[in-house]
Amino acid sequence: MGGLKSQGNLVFGLDIGTRSIVGTVGFEAEDGFHVLAQEVREHESRAMLDGQIHDIGRVGQTILAVKNALEERLERSLTEVCIAAAGRVLKTVTVGVSLDYDSEQEVRDEDIYNLSMSGIEQAYSEFQNENDTDMKFYCVGYTPMRYYLNGYQIGNLNGHKAKKIGADLIATFLPDDVVDGLYKSTAVAGLHVANLTLEPIAAIQVAIPEKFRLLNLALVDVGAGTSDISITKDGSIIAYGMIPVAGDSLTDVLVQKCLVDFDMAEHIKKSLCEDVTEIGFTDIMGLSQKISAAEVREALDPHIDEMTDRVAEEIRRLNGDKPVNAVFVVGGGGIIPGYTEKLSEKLGILKERVAIRGEEVMKDIIFEDENARKDSLMVTPIGIALSFYAQSNNFIFVSFNGEKLKLYDNGHLTVSDAAVQMSYPNEDLFPKRGKALTFTIGGKSRIVRGTEGESSVILINGEAADLYTQIHSGDEIEVKASTPGEDASFTLGELTELKTPVKINVNSRIIEFPKKAVVNGKLQDTFYKVCEGDDINVNNYYTVSQIAEFLDVSIDGDIKVNSVPAGPETKVYEDFNLDFKVGVSKIKTSAESENADDVSLDGSAGIETGSYDELPDDDGAAAAMKEKMTERSVDAGNMADDTAKNTEEKNDASVADLSITVIANGRPYTLSGKQQYVFVDIFDKLDFDLKASNGRNIVTLLNGRDAQYLEPLKDGDVIEVRWEALK
Repeated sequence: MGGLKSQGNLVFGLDIGTRSIVGTVGFEAEDGFHVLAQEVREHESRAMLDGQIHDIGRVGQTILAVKNALEERLERSLTEVCIAAAGRVLKTVTVGVSLDYDSEQEVRDEDIYNLSMSGIEQAYSEFQNENDTDMKFYCVGYTPMRYYLNGYQIGNLNGHKAKKIGADLIATFLPDDVVDGLYKSTAVAGLHVANLTLEPIAAIQVAIPEKFRLLNLALVDVGAGTSDISITKDGSIIAYGMIPVAGDSLTDVLVQKCLVDFDMAEHIKKSLCEDVTEIGFTDIMGLSQKISAAEVREALDPHIDEMTDRVAEEIRRLNGDKPVNAVFVVGGGGIIPGYTEKLSEKLGILKERVAIRGEEVMKDIIFEDENARKDSLMVTPIGIALSFYAQSNNFIFVSFNGEKLKLYDNGHLTVSDAAVQMSYPNEDLFPKRGKALTFTIGGKSRIVRGTEGESSVILINGEAADLYTQIHSGDEIEVKASTPGEDASFTLGELTELKTPVKINVNSRIIEFPKKAVVNGKLQDTFYKVCEGDDINVNNYYTVSQIAEFLDVSIDGDIKVNSVPAGPETKVYEDFNLDFKVGVSKIKTSAESENADDVSLDGSAGIETGSYDELPDDDGAAAAMKEKMTERSVDAGNMADDTAKNTEEKNDASVADLSITVIANGRPYTLSGKQQYVFVDIFDKLDFDLKASNGRNIVTLLNGRDAQYLEPLKDGDVIEVRWEALK
């Protein structure tokens, strides 16, 4: 045996089954996997039922016996072991998940990873909803089955440009008590778990090589307590399943039939596989008995029928309610006569396509021991050893925000995996946007998004990290939740629809009128803050009476719009011609302005405009309005006829010009030379550059409140004028 010591690192694979424990030791070389030694020990009592460990101590002692026998044969100690969890406790969830981009962009590895993590999170959520139990489950792995690019199936997303990507994946879960039971049993034997896999995955490593997985096949591992099922298609494993019926259920039938203990019933069942006509046994009374093989088969036949019926039903369910092309059967429970024939009958496929897989699938396995077993019972133990090379998996322990966490180590665990296992809210990992603002304009929906908040802060052992930083056993992970941004805020002045004025030819002179915004049926100024659900309409017309009010004149005489007789409420649109006789100016008093129900159509009705993305190129709202007010005065004088002049002569000509003193931006100013003053008159005195907006908004206050440009002034008024950045 001295030569074996020079073979390098050996792999110890252990199949902890319901009836027996099988140990296999070997190593992988260029010419294949070498099996150096095997050892099979049956449990002395029923310490395991249906693949579940019931007595950790007794199972641990049997593992120790297997380990000692192998160490003696190999003349070297074994300290690490590879094990597998039974399919009885395996839970799977298949989900479809997608990820949308704001615009077309190249798909990166990071995007594919995020897609998979979203799928696992969704699978875990669905699993929790469907399994109302207090048991703690762990995600032990996932397999992407299909990828989608803009809705079409594709083999590899990486590098493609897409607006939407998606995937179908299968996630697998194991309960905590199963993992703990396996770990503690091996610890009794002084072994450390180097790799944990799943029995269906281990069996398929040997029974169905990757080159066969393009076919739609099923692998059924019939053990003592469970029948584990795997389905392959299109090059990958697409589903796992299990039914809690296997070889022990047939043994229990013979216990009752022959009045024997369990071990003797096992002897009778196994003898049936040796092509004998008669089987001798001793019953519980100590009497020697004989039973024909035909009678045993007759007793077992209905139970085999029921077992294969359930397996066939599960295969169909996992395969989309249709049979597979072929079935490979491994495990000791599947070699009972009649099993494969009945399974083919239940599936409706040729009996030649349901077959026991044993030595014929081990052609690449090199057995150093001449007496080594090469039957179907050894497929899973060898597969467990091979899984060590395919994926070195184990459980690690980390701290997540102060809470101890156990993770199934697939060799590339990240902070994101820990967050998913902890059910840490996904929205607390990524920046949160403030609440969006939704409204309609002209009947069409529009959304203004809130600002984006700060990302989560992640520390590993006190050092900065991110979601994709790899983690290791013993790491202390601290995650501080991301913060939300500010809710969307939007004023009417930012609407692009209000940016251009309405140009109307009034009494042969073109005048620009600011567009008006009507919110929920009520006219609003440009400073109005839009609210959720507001219905906004922009009027691109003025009525005749609104035009007169805007110009602060009265109508005296006939009205014509485009040379057609009209009335005060006739709508006048862009480039229309309006003709009317101008009467006496009708400037409102301060009291009238404050009591008015509607918003006057002066400069505050919409000069300041903007868009969502950039500020307007504005020479200053106040400057534009001042120019328009001057224009109005000239126009009003030119349009006044003799009747208007006569009316003015009737006024009290003896009234002297009025002088008032106001405080503007903290300094006193005296206004003189007029009988009445309005707000815009202050710009004749105030040193304020109306063309220096630089994308800012002008703020005009009269006695602490928003002022209108044509609002009357009185002695002692306090005025404030300043620039303010648009929000």
